Amino acid sequence: MALLEIRDLTHSFGGLTALQDYRLKLEPGEFVGLIGPNGAGKTTVFNLACGFYQPTRGDILLLGETIKGLRPHSVTSLGLSRTFQNIRLWNSLTVLENLCISQHSGLGYGLVDAVLRNRRFRESERRTIKAAEEVLEIMGLSRFASELPKNLPYGMQRRVEIGRALASRPKLLLLDEPAAGMNPGEIDQLIETIRWIHEHFSLTIWLIEHHMRVVMTLCNRIQVLNFGRIICEGSPQEVCDNEKVIEAYLGGGDSGNA
Repeated sequence: MALLEIRDLTHSFGGLTALQDYRLKLEPGEFVGLIGPNGAGKTTVFNLACGFYQPTRGDILLLGETIKGLRPHSVTSLGLSRTFQNIRLWNSLTVLENLCISQHSGLGYGLVDAVLRNRRFRESERRTIKAAEEVLEIMGLSRFASELPKNLPYGMQRRVEIGRALASRPKLLLLDEPAAGMNPGEIDQLIETIRWIHEHFSLTIWLIEHHMRVVMTLCNRIQVLNFGRIICEGSPQEVCDNEKVIEAYLGGGDSGNA
């Protein structure tokens, strides 16, 4: 059974079709890239998979069960977590608190427990903080635990966002342009961190990225979107050699971000 299966996914904004008959099967442990020119529909795919948009047509299955129609928090609780093209952190909370709050769906206590601060509440809070601290260590962020994210360099904020997604203990991690805004040295560190996460946790990762070095280094399979349609799918080398891909990148594509 595929971890994630997307069947004939189509989405329209008014009279504009942003995505047409998109299909994907993600097997456990895969690392798959989704690339294409700006406006090709890449982030639209992620927004549909995570419940931020509802498709015009098609279905999305996680471990064989449809998740179409579910709200984002319900999708997250089932094991699908993501980062965003534009960083979305809680800047009034510390880095540690950002990673703790991302685990809310699995806290295991209710309102009464929180008010009474009973044993169930205290034990759950200890587990949550411990898990957050472990992720901070993995991401090289331990020394920033008490900092507000807005006070960190942009590259570090990106790492916090990846850590927050990882702290929710996902089965599938969606990374939307994680290398955006990073310098070459930070990108090298990011590649090694993501590779380690993938191998250490046997985690399935689905990546959108414009930095081809990141995609070609990490992904074992790549899909290419253009104007909302898949124009190529294959290994990194097959994608690099594909004439339709070369034309899409060198010959244009619409403007903006989708």
